Amino acid sequence: MLNLSAQQFASWEQPIEMLYACHNKVKHFCHQLSILPNYLAEYGCNQAVKNDVQQILTYFNQSAPLHHQDEEEDFFPALLKKVPQVRSEIAKLAIQHSLLHQTWEKLSVQLRELLANQRTDIDAELINKFIASYEQHIAIEEPLFELGKQYLSIEELTNMGKVMFARRCVK
Repeated sequence: MLNLSAQQFASWEQPIEMLYACHNKVKHFCHQLSILPNYLAEYGCNQAVKNDVQQILTYFNQSAPLHHQDEEEDFFPALLKKVPQVRSEIAKLAIQHSLLHQTWEKLSVQLRELLANQRTDIDAELINKFIASYEQHIAIEEPLFELGKQYLSIEELTNMGKVMFARRCVK
């Protein structure tokens, strides 16, 4: 059965929905990471694992940094102008972005080694740390998305979406 949610059809004309859609992908890929150590122990590193790992690497190497850039350069500053009382949450989120990238760097090394047949397992503790960090991060961030829906104008959101889209265009 297909699970068609509104976020699957988000466009850059609705940048907050795109931010939510990115979080849905993060949750999906974190779930895949959570089952990876046990799967590897039982079945080894087969082609299905390699395909999934490549998708995970691609997402967290390319899309996740762009998502964080969208937030730090576009969404957070716009929201701060309208709702300055969220300054401490935004400061915390920016620090978390940096920590998430650091944890990802360590994890991505292991995933690349797995793809290159240089290892047969993945550090489950590192995966759990990465997932827990994202869960905490999303729990702080998504309420800010809701504030953005309340306080940012259609014009601000439209302009934000254009900038976010342009960031992804091939140069």
